[in-house]
Amino acid sequence: MTDTTSTALNGVAPLPHLGVIRVQGEDAARFLQGQMTQDFALLGPDQARLAAWCSPKGRMLASFIGLRDGGDGFLLVCSRDILAPTLKRLTMFVLRAKVRLSDASAEVQLAGLAGDAIYSIAARGHSTLGLVEFEHGKLVWLHPAGSQARALWVAPAGASLPAGPALDTAVWQWGEVLSGVAPVTAPIVEAFVPQMLNYESVGGVNFKKGCYPGQEVVARSQFRGTLKRRAFRVHGDAPMAAGQEVFSAADPDQPCGLVAAGAAAPSGGYDAIVSIQLSAAESNDLRLGSAGGAPLRLLPLPYALLEDI
Repeated sequence: MTDTTSTALNGVAPLPHLGVIRVQGEDAARFLQGQMTQDFALLGPDQARLAAWCSPKGRMLASFIGLRDGGDGFLLVCSRDILAPTLKRLTMFVLRAKVRLSDASAEVQLAGLAGDAIYSIAARGHSTLGLVEFEHGKLVWLHPAGSQARALWVAPAGASLPAGPALDTAVWQWGEVLSGVAPVTAPIVEAFVPQMLNYESVGGVNFKKGCYPGQEVVARSQFRGTLKRRAFRVHGDAPMAAGQEVFSAADPDQPCGLVAAGAAAPSGGYDAIVSIQLSAAESNDLRLGSAGGAPLRLLPLPYALLEDI
């Protein structure tokens, strides 16, 4: 898979499925600190954050790649299909804080860089979610797809893109699945607590920061060893999309989980991230859509899981 990945996932991809929320004002850091699962108060100019925004029940309403935008501003990159309702709901919590939230998608250019397109402008060896700033844009190192490096390019609208071969958006999304990090999209809003998508293992949850919506549920899931579901990578012959149910032969009468993200594999078949019961993963007889549906084959995760405490 490594050779296929490095060959197929190489170049510069448009990302029309993503949007940007801009958070500005002297209370911006404090506001985000009180809403997100990650620490924005200590976010440096050479860093980005993977973060979730949760309901009071700890269910993920949105996920973001967050980075600083000038002195006291931030940009939150999220799935475009949840941007409008997320912005509306987040704004309800501003109250008297000196902070302004807006849809900046038309003002910010996003692109996905993979492989040689990254190394044409940046040296190797940067840590995941590290940030490099250039004259006309910023490069955020994302979780890799296997051994293939991936990065998010963030720049003002109209700025020149880094050089590289054109990469199809669908192939970029396949690389996202290979990374094992599923973003929150409309079909899975409020479907998972962060640990069900392994966010605590990929830098998406800070257990040392202050309060945020759903914190007690998220912390209890981690510290009491109550996690019953985890995210896994799977491969199958049938198309898979976020929100589809997954079944196990061990319990055919009810779903054991959901597809969190899916994409066609360039070499054939389909890859997905599924969040399923641990008992179903152990049985390793997974089916898509029904107990008699297309079989799914478990694949290794590209990162180690943080053990329950």
